[in-house]
Amino acid sequence: MLRALAVDDERPSLEELLYLLNADPRIGSAEGAGDATEALRRINRALESGPDGPDAIDVVFLDIQMPGLDGLDLARLLTGFARPPLVVFVTAHEDFAVQAFDLKAVDYVLKPVRKERLAEAVRRAAAQRGTAPPEPAPRIPVHEPDPDHIAVELGGVTRFVAVDDITHVEAQGDYARLHTDRGSHLVRIPLSTLEERWRSRGFVRIHRRHLVALRHIGELRLDAGTVSVLIGSEELQVSRRHARELRDLLMRRTTG
Repeated sequence: MLRALAVDDERPSLEELLYLLNADPRIGSAEGAGDATEALRRINRALESGPDGPDAIDVVFLDIQMPGLDGLDLARLLTGFARPPLVVFVTAHEDFAVQAFDLKAVDYVLKPVRKERLAEAVRRAAAQRGTAPPEPAPRIPVHEPDPDHIAVELGGVTRFVAVDDITHVEAQGDYARLHTDRGSHLVRIPLSTLEERWRSRGFVRIHRRHLVALRHIGELRLDAGTVSVLIGSEELQVSRRHARELRDLLMRRTTG
């Protein structure tokens, strides 16, 4: 069973997170810290205790924006230890996902935290640490109502975005950011999966980080050997390996 440390400078958020962790059968113990400095002292004690010692910690559930040392700073420090605890980021801000996964985070959970979403993060940590729960917590999948929509989380609420409204998709670690004319949404689906799923719907890879909808391309630009596309007011670079295929697809689309 996992031994957890939750870190958040906002007391109500910390208490709610600890409540949810203690309710999960895969968590053997959970304690809290009000800031990253306090957490670092507790983690140092855990490392001195050893992986099987009474003060050991398996996983840290870590807020990002905190006064002084923030969550990303703490995670960077942990990468210098020989056997650091796993890290799950729990934050109200979706903009740090790339940095989080660069730091080998197990998961990235957005606030307000839902019980089912936190359970998935605990499952990932347990699988990576090699522990098994007495009873697996049930996974509650979100089913898309039809292939024309994709489910996204927004403020703890699941909403459905029309695929036809998506102009382009940007890779962000294990996540993908879906861009529409009205904003963007972060989903935990690799870009390669969306590329395969939406190829028949007119989406094409133009770069290792970008997937675009052909119907939303306003211009194809050639400048000194470089290729880019204009989607709304945003210009995206096309990699050399994808340029020829993109030009062919656009030509067939305009002449067909």
